[in-house]
Parts: sequence; C-alpha cells; structure tokens
Amino acid sequence: MTNDSVLKFGAQTDEVTSLLRIVNLVRAGEATTRPEIGRLTGLGRGVVTQRVDQAIQMGFLEDGEFGPSSGGRAPRTLRFKADQGLIVVCALGALHLRVGVSYLAGDVVDQVHQDWDIARGPEETLAAVTDLVDTVLDRLEAPRPVWAVVVGLPGPVDFTTGRPVAPPIMPGWNDFDVRGYFQQRFEAPVWVDNDANLLALSERARRRVDHADLVFFKIGSGIGAGLLSQGRLHRGANGAAGDVGHLRVAGSEVPCRCGKAGCLEAVAGGWALVRDAEAAIQQGAHGYLADHVKNGHSLSPETIGLAVRHGDPLAISLVQESARVVGETIATLVNMFNPEAIVVGGALASVGEVYLAEVRQRVYELSHPLATRDLRIGLSLGDEREPLRGGAELAREQLFDVTFPRWFAQGRPTREGVLVG
Repeated sequence: MTNDSVLKFGAQTDEVTSLLRIVNLVRAGEATTRPEIGRLTGLGRGVVTQRVDQAIQMGFLEDGEFGPSSGGRAPRTLRFKADQGLIVVCALGALHLRVGVSYLAGDVVDQVHQDWDIARGPEETLAAVTDLVDTVLDRLEAPRPVWAVVVGLPGPVDFTTGRPVAPPIMPGWNDFDVRGYFQQRFEAPVWVDNDANLLALSERARRRVDHADLVFFKIGSGIGAGLLSQGRLHRGANGAAGDVGHLRVAGSEVPCRCGKAGCLEAVAGGWALVRDAEAAIQQGAHGYLADHVKNGHSLSPETIGLAVRHGDPLAISLVQESARVVGETIATLVNMFNPEAIVVGGALASVGEVYLAEVRQRVYELSHPLATRDLRIGLSLGDEREPLRGGAELAREQLFDVTFPRWFAQGRPTREGVLVG
C-alpha cells in the first residue's frame, strides 16, 4: 500500500475505526484468527480479510501458525508485530536510577541500575540517565527504532506538559521540561509521570484486570500512592493526586524536607526512619543497625529492612511504627476511594508481614465495614523491574488506546504526530 493510499485510507473514519480495533484485538490477545475477529466485531468475512490485509501491509500484524480446526479448514493465526519498535523507560527514585527497554508487547528485555541522589538536580541527573539509556540500547542484539520514552519521577508531575510540579524532595526540578529534554534526543513521543503511578500500572498488568479499582502505596525513602479507578489512573487536576506523603499526621510537629511539619513521610518514610535510627544509635542503641554504623557504613531504608529480617529490635520498632501511621492514612483512602485492592510496596514494605500485619490491623480498625468487606491488602512482588513494566504499560496505553488514530497512517509514532500541546 502506498503512502498516498494509506493517508487516503486514514481519512475514512469507519474504516479507520475498524482497522484500529482489529489491530488492538490481536495485540491484546482477544482475537487471534480472522473468524474470531469477525465474531467480536460483527464485520463480514470480506471486510475482515480486507482490514487484516491492510494491517499486515502497514506492518502492524503478521500471519502466524495455523490454529485448531473446528471442522473445516484450519484458520491461520495472527500476531501483533511487537518487535518493530522499542519502549525506553527511565524510572528515577530518590536514591537510584533505573533504565529499561521493552518491545511493544511490554516485557522488559534489559535494564541497568545506578545509585544516585536525585537532589543533584535535573541537568546532572538526566545526563546520567541518558548515559544509561545509551548503555542499554547499545546492548541490544537487534536494534529497533524507539517508539516511546517514559520517565517516572518521585514527585507530582503535570502529565499534560511532562513537568514536575513543586516536588518536595527534588530541589531545582520544579517546572523543569523533562519531556523536552528527552525529545531533543528522540524523535519518539515522551511521557512523564509519577513513579507510584507506574507501579500501579505494573500491578494492573500483573493482575490482568483491565477495570481494577486499586491503590498502590509506595513506602520507600518517601511515600506516594498510585490510584486506579476502573483501570484508569487518577492523576487529579494538576498531577497531585496520590501525593499522600505530605498529608498531615495528627499531633506531629516533626520537620519535613518539604519545609512543613508533621508530614506523613517525615514520620513514616524511609528517610525519617534512617534519621530516627541514627539518633537512637547515638543514644546507645545496640544490634544489627548499630553494628552496621560502627563498621563505617551508612544507613538506608533498605538497610533497615534487612535489619528487621535479622531480628534487630530497633529496626522492628521503627518499621512497626511506620506501618501503624501508614495504615491510618490508607484507612482514610479506603473510606474515600473504596478500592478493591491495596498493594503496598517499596523498600520498607519489603520486610513483608511485619509491615503488612500492622497496616491491615489499622485499616480494618479505622475503615467503614462496607469499604473493607471485599478489600484485599497485599504486598507487591518487590521486583526491581516493576516501575519499568509500569512505564511500558503507560506507553502501550498511550500509543494504542489514546493516540493510535493520530499516527497509524505513518506506520510508527513520532513526537509531532502524537503529542498535543
């Protein structure tokens, strides 16, 4: 099919709609043969054949093996050509950088990691991130064009512009054009979002539930939440939805990194527990954490989690107090949002039932019985690839569910053809 005929085809709304639906049915695995497409779409055999042939000529689909016969000739299966493009995901945390790459099916095929303090600022940090991107792309055996870039940040993000909005733990990042930075490098569209949102999308993909009402509560160095309503992220009017780390804890006057006092993460976040552990060790506390410091090592949320697994009394008491306060905040979300599932993840939650048992107790004590009747509270997998998978899910959703009609006639997405504003 020539470019002129593709563009002409792209102007015919009914044909476009049916073509895009067929591609997405095959991509999502809902239909794998032409007869299945006909049954799901209601289109006649001839129309289905025509649309499938067009999708194959445009490079979105390809023929596979023959499927099982239902009495007549065995139908040939169809596959989405997932290896025609790459998704690059950059997951930035408070104290680390992680970059991964996937094909269009969303499975992460390679990743790199580097310890990093995001307070070093946007220019230095993003230069380090692009070096990691180069590393992971150079290692691919079969290079492909980049179709999308996703960046996750540990703070509020205006999703429309791709800019951080007054992130409390990211000095110098406010209103920095993160999207523009990556668009100077790639011709592909770039999406920027909060890291907890990526974790929520990863959980949705893992559960294979398209319409989940779910809260992913991340307790790492800071605290944040990703909210899924009927499978869709709720970001709020300005990207601040889920920024629960700076909710006020009743009765607390502990200074927070954001400049206020009594914030949840100043009481229960990983950096707060490190602060409290160091103070307790200076006052004579003994055990695994004290020995760790005595041997010249610094503390981190991961160290505190490891100390819990070693039975350190100080670490256990700090983690239990964090879980108690976090559980009270989650209870408020449960009463307001009525999710079907709460997933707790992050460095502190990695200690497992020690943390989760306290969270569950507070949630069930403080939430309305109707809101908790069918509620499930569990831990995330704790897989380091979770934010990368979530970023790939975000890219796939934006490419094929949101912007597909804008760019399909060109055969691949470009930043000019996809992003608006």
